[in-house]
Amino acid sequence: MDSQSFLAARLDRSAAPLAVGDVLALIAVLTVGTLNHLPAEFLIGNPLYLAEVYAPFLIGWVAVAPLVGAYSAGAVETAKSSIPLVIRSWIPAAAVGFLLRAFVFTGGAAPAFVVVMLVTGGVALGVWRALYFKIRG
Repeated sequence: MDSQSFLAARLDRSAAPLAVGDVLALIAVLTVGTLNHLPAEFLIGNPLYLAEVYAPFLIGWVAVAPLVGAYSAGAVETAKSSIPLVIRSWIPAAAVGFLLRAFVFTGGAAPAFVVVMLVTGGVALGVWRALYFKIRG
């Protein structure tokens, strides 16, 4: 199987709303986490700080999630198929994010942060997808 058909099998146009929601869910988790450690005034005074917080995980997400199947035809069928796909995508995507954060971006990847981010990111993505299918009907 060539690489184009491999990726084509993992990207379904009808998954676009899921992709937007996934990115927004990850941004929300990262923003809330950052606000737990830094005052809003600091973030207002340093507008690029949040971009550096988001970047490693969004890069990891964009690189890994399509390959795992987070946006495949199966992901848009039901919550029962979509939620496990997003969780299976989050774990390796987060691992890429931790590596980028530890070696490329500032912030590091302390063990407690890794655990919290894996859990909260997975929960946020799963809850978002559950809500999506509940609203979609």
